[in-house]
Amino acid sequence: MDFRPALPDELPLLPPIERACGEPFRDFGMPEIADDDPMPVSALARLHVWVAADPDPVAWIAVDVLTADRAAHVEQVCVHPDHARRGIGAALLDHVERWAAARGLAALTLTTFRDIPWNAPYYRRLGFREVAVLSPGLTAVVAAEAARGLDPATRVCLRRPLRDGAARDTGRVR
Repeated sequence: MDFRPALPDELPLLPPIERACGEPFRDFGMPEIADDDPMPVSALARLHVWVAADPDPVAWIAVDVLTADRAAHVEQVCVHPDHARRGIGAALLDHVERWAAARGLAALTLTTFRDIPWNAPYYRRLGFREVAVLSPGLTAVVAAEAARGLDPATRVCLRRPLRDGAARDTGRVR
């Protein structure tokens, strides 16, 4: 499986992957998340987006740079459920970490659901830690999420400092 920047004609293939990723939220009493509209292609076009392709995209990650925070902020990670539990999400995050290191950034950040097993607990296993005091960039992210209807009480901001060796990028995943 290869990681590469998403091609413009692949962007419309990504929202169906996000929809499929939303379905498990129904089992956690969150049908509004499962039914939420995926990220618009126009929004994806403004972000840094990579796909894991086999040969078509089966997973993707979208990142924005929070300049004042010196962080690559993960807006969305989606791995189609048919390809879950193979390390693809973790490998996408590592890929972005190498990209961020090459740009002189200091960390990866993201916001996620506090108590959903494949959200905050998963990211903690990958080395992310809860942010005690929100930076200006994360404050803006949380405000934008709240404006879209996400309850900040159910969310958590996480940060992972860039690790040694992050500058190496193989371009391949297992």
